[in-house]
Amino acid sequence: MDGDLTRDLARLRERSARFGEEEVAPHAREWESAGKFPDTIVPRLGELGFLGIEVPEEYGGAGGSCRAGVAVLEEISRHDGGLALGISAHNGLAVKHILVAGNEEQRRRFLPRLVSGEEMGAWCLTEPGAGTDATALRTAAVRDGGGWILDGTKHFITNGSRAGTYVVLARTTPDEGRGGISAFVVKRGTPGLSADAPLEKMGMRSSDTVTLRLRNVRVPGAQLLGEPGEAMRDAKTVLGSGRVLISGIALGLARAAFEKAVAYANRRETFGKPIIEHQLIQAKLADMAMQLEAARALVRRGATRMDEGRATYFDSAVTKLFASETATRVCLEAIQVHGGYGYMTDHDVERYFRDAKLLEIGEGTSEILRVLIGKTLRDPPGRAGRRTSG
Repeated sequence: MDGDLTRDLARLRERSARFGEEEVAPHAREWESAGKFPDTIVPRLGELGFLGIEVPEEYGGAGGSCRAGVAVLEEISRHDGGLALGISAHNGLAVKHILVAGNEEQRRRFLPRLVSGEEMGAWCLTEPGAGTDATALRTAAVRDGGGWILDGTKHFITNGSRAGTYVVLARTTPDEGRGGISAFVVKRGTPGLSADAPLEKMGMRSSDTVTLRLRNVRVPGAQLLGEPGEAMRDAKTVLGSGRVLISGIALGLARAAFEKAVAYANRRETFGKPIIEHQLIQAKLADMAMQLEAARALVRRGATRMDEGRATYFDSAVTKLFASETATRVCLEAIQVHGGYGYMTDHDVERYFRDAKLLEIGEGTSEILRVLIGKTLRDPPGRAGRRTSG
């Protein structure tokens, strides 16, 4: 599987795998059961460079690549999808938006604490009535002297109750659709900023997901990210990169479920022989192996194109759509291979399935990604190749 990795990436994968086995796996069920993000592990994530993988070294980051980010998330999600989701939202959304739209002063001010693990980042786009349809966004930002006043509600915010730095998208020009939306950095502790109790979820239970409320939140003008009214342009770049990155979680969950299914099929006996010797079980495992390898190849291609600055909306949408749906299928089949035991909470495959399902919803539902892919096929030559990176 790893024959095409560079030496540095192979070392990073080994380090990530060791971290997952030694520091995540022993606690994953406990974190899942408690439904709480493991705050105590955040400094360790920063120490290992996992919170600033793609951040240049001049800002304290690892100076790595999208492929590096995918490798780290794959290894961590094999043991805890929720922890991996928190890391992905931090790196691929909050930190990425600051990298994409921030000026030099903003990068030097906000990034070091995020990559060191002193703070987590949260990206705040979704609202109770605005998810896929970002034009329905209602959080407002009104000029107030040299700053801005923000009012609104954000929903389904990952890392929302513990982030130190929030990137908040708000409407600065009424009734201008996507063109009237701006992005702001809001720091934890700013008066008027509060988070509701964590939301109860089907899966990814160790990730921190909340409703965030902004009531008369004053933000200095120096914390506006990018040009006023152009945040959705930057958000497209952020989401394009984030969709490839989160596909690493899909790979990790699918791989973990497949490995569990193979191990179980080798030891479980029926009719006097291991069930892996029954052809229907072999067929299931063969399909799972094929789908996993295809997803891996597509994710690596997407990450490589992202690193080379030539990834398009088509690339990121296809990568995330195929990887997420593969994860759900493989995890579901792993439950079937386990039979009744797969339905029990003391076997991890049911948890993998619950975690995987979110990946067909977050950062672009399967339905909207198919719409985006379809639009690129209808566009005249050249438009389908609009880049999400570089």
